[in-house]
Amino acid sequence: MKILDRTYYYFIGGGGIGMSALARYFKFFEKIVLGYDKTPTELTMQLEKEGIDLHFEDHLDKIPPFLTPENTLVIYTPAVPKEMKEYQYFLQNGFPIMKRSEVLGEITGSTYGIAVAGTHGKTTTSSILGHILHASEIESTSFLGGVLENYDTNFLISGNRITVSEADEFDRSFLKLSPKIGIITSMDADHLDIYGNKEEFEQTFIEFSQKITEKLFVRKGLPIENASTYGVESGANFDAINIRIENGIYHFDLKTPDGILENFILKLPGKHNVENATAAIAVAHYLEVPVEKIKKALEEFRGVKRRFNRWDINGKVYIDDYAHHPTELNAVIDSLKEMFPGKKVLGVFQPHLFSRTRDFMDGFAENLSHFDELILLDIYPARELPMEGITSAALAEMIDLKEKEVVSLDEAMNRIKTKEFDVLVTVGAGNIDTLVKPIKNWLDES
Repeated sequence: MKILDRTYYYFIGGGGIGMSALARYFKFFEKIVLGYDKTPTELTMQLEKEGIDLHFEDHLDKIPPFLTPENTLVIYTPAVPKEMKEYQYFLQNGFPIMKRSEVLGEITGSTYGIAVAGTHGKTTTSSILGHILHASEIESTSFLGGVLENYDTNFLISGNRITVSEADEFDRSFLKLSPKIGIITSMDADHLDIYGNKEEFEQTFIEFSQKITEKLFVRKGLPIENASTYGVESGANFDAINIRIENGIYHFDLKTPDGILENFILKLPGKHNVENATAAIAVAHYLEVPVEKIKKALEEFRGVKRRFNRWDINGKVYIDDYAHHPTELNAVIDSLKEMFPGKKVLGVFQPHLFSRTRDFMDGFAENLSHFDELILLDIYPARELPMEGITSAALAEMIDLKEKEVVSLDEAMNRIKTKEFDVLVTVGAGNIDTLVKPIKNWLDES
């Protein structure tokens, strides 16, 4: 089966960030795209405006009768429970069913594929690279794990010679890809409910690295062989050096195997983003994108939604970020310290998954202790059932802070309104983003 030979493309979990990029891909090729998602969101509303028909109830009568195994491809995310009625209907009636990663593998396998893997950093890195190629008018398609501020979408297309995609380690999905070029940003253990232990997690990344057929770029210090390294003042093959901050904006030079490229400008916060940019520049340089085009695109890059998005409202600073792993949380807090020394920072954090909270309880507790005051929300379960003893209350007991409390998402806004702060930060990968508009409106009215 050729991936574009069907009339209908039915997505189970179509509102997910990775799934929605694929949905937009098929819509671009004038296919009829429809499907199910658990809850309506700002993203699903945008998809519906683009002509992608989604519903939010798992009922068989929502499946159009004109869908047949011959005219329809069903695409699902592994996060969807297999007992779901719609999934079982398609399975039992002989419809072709593919995981998101399998579809992505089919699309990218027929092009010059670039895959970005890593526990964290892959969305920003792939977004910067996709933007550089798109802005430089290189024929490319990018499937991204975040909505780019420059374009208000997670899908870019200006041709199909090159594809950029995130290589998701969840469910070992990235082993379905066979890229020409690979980037590995990080290998901090995660998804231990699937992998079991850190060693198995790292071994799977090594397996992914062995699937790269042409060139691999790896952050310096990771246990991967036969790769070009990149880093920040680390002695890597591609190394960001002479880093300076001018008016809150990063300027840096890039040492390459061929010499030094001077004066790149990045308007994102934190040295971790300089590192992400370095990886993207290294690949663009390898692809022989002119350096001046790379510089121009990088300076114009405005970031990814929910990746340290900042608003200055009535003398207060509000920041929202997707961080949901201790290392990511630490990067957010380091950026806050660098940008707002001496300011009182109120953190609002929503843990994501019972298993991740269990596996990294100590790391979360240590990092959350660096806020001045903390509102801790209930754990967002996503695909999981509760685990005995794994609660936000248990996590709160381990946090070394005098000013801390645990509340539900519904209670959070009222609690925030009672607090004194200079900087407010909402952090997490669940549905904490539903607080963003109410917080901005409240600050605007205050």
